[in-house]
Amino acid sequence: MKKLNIFIIFVVLTFIGLSSKAKYVEIVVKIQDEIITNLDIENEKKYLIFLNPKLKQLNISRLNNIAKDSLVTEIIKKRELEKFFDLRKKNNLPDSVILKFIKSKNITSKSEFIKILNNKDLNYDSIKNKIYIETLWNQLIYDKYFKNVKIDKVKLKQNILNQFNNENKKYEYNLSEIFFSDIANKNLNETVLTIINSIEEIGFENSANIFSISNTSKNGGMIGWVNELQISEKLNNQINKLNTNQISKPIKMRNGYLLIKLNDKREIKQEIDIDKEFNESIIKETNRQLNAFSIIFFKRLKKNIQINEL
Repeated sequence: MKKLNIFIIFVVLTFIGLSSKAKYVEIVVKIQDEIITNLDIENEKKYLIFLNPKLKQLNISRLNNIAKDSLVTEIIKKRELEKFFDLRKKNNLPDSVILKFIKSKNITSKSEFIKILNNKDLNYDSIKNKIYIETLWNQLIYDKYFKNVKIDKVKLKQNILNQFNNENKKYEYNLSEIFFSDIANKNLNETVLTIINSIEEIGFENSANIFSISNTSKNGGMIGWVNELQISEKLNNQINKLNTNQISKPIKMRNGYLLIKLNDKREIKQEIDIDKEFNESIIKETNRQLNAFSIIFFKRLKKNIQINEL
């Protein structure tokens, strides 16, 4: 039945491609019984450029590869999610999730968001579906791995108190990241050199789209503003050495290495709530560990799935 479905899709695409009133359509990638076409890639490029406008600076080949990899990732996640969730219930996606995404793009309302998407030739329901898949993926990772999250709360609280009691000024940092593992057939130094050369050629944000395996990659590696009390001592020691727009040396983390870029910094002048900072630090550390589990789990799924580029 799956082979028949693929044949029917192929015939339909061929017919559409031959139509003088339609764009030519070709299958670019097969992932078992699912396909990615050149039109899918074109739409994905629009979406990724919406998330990271600097991608427009890349040549077509590089941008096509980023879009293709993004779609492959989405399909692999979707296939796994179908084992646990009914993906047809995407209308049940809470408004709070959509509004959080909209807010992250500095957009004031849902109506403005839809208008912006229309102007960029993007479909709201399609974008909503992407957000839905990522939301369910995060839920799956949480359900699967939360019991494995280990946080030394005593040490974490003491770290916050030590920084708070330090008489130095307190800062918030605006950060971006590239979290990477070794590139095939390259050692760490060669991998770092490849990424640094890419940053010099096409910028940090575009290099994050290409090399970062963190869930911030689609947004050009953007983390945003973070209170220094919520950052581990290990990262703080590296960030404190950076000037604005500087990039750290590779920082060894669990399952990979981290390059941190300091986009901006500002002094914290308001009174600091230690308990609030402690709770937010727990959330950030939990998310960091869950992201690490997510990367490992996805790599295992991808390794066991057949992907054919045509």
